[in-house]
Amino acid sequence: MMMPPMLGVLEAALYADDLEAARGFYGDLLGLTELTAREGRHIFFRCETTVVLVFRPEVTRKPLEPDAVLPVPSHGADGPGHLCFSVPMDALDDWVNRLSHAGVAIESDFFWPNGARSIYVRDPAGNSIEFASPKLWEIPE
Repeated sequence: MMMPPMLGVLEAALYADDLEAARGFYGDLLGLTELTAREGRHIFFRCETTVVLVFRPEVTRKPLEPDAVLPVPSHGADGPGHLCFSVPMDALDDWVNRLSHAGVAIESDFFWPNGARSIYVRDPAGNSIEFASPKLWEIPE
């Protein structure tokens, strides 16, 4: 049987108890466009062709109501998650400056053996957020 096609990652989910802090980090600091929010439940942001979903885990873990309009199964995670933003190599210093100026600690800033660079910080919920040059996952020819 042939493998059906896949186009990439459409959305990625993170979990946070404080959605207003998430709004400040992803919307105000990182400049992602807020798409929609439901108070006390979630806030969604656009990042180019991907959507970053931020949910309150204790709310999304609740079982699906029998009369739910959208039949999305319950989900959630314990502990910090991880998300990596693809950033042009020549913009990584600008991100370090922006994040540092906002009081966000840079946990790690290093070059991979293939020459890619990654910068790691924590969002207000403790999720590990990486900013990396696209070369990180380039496949050698």
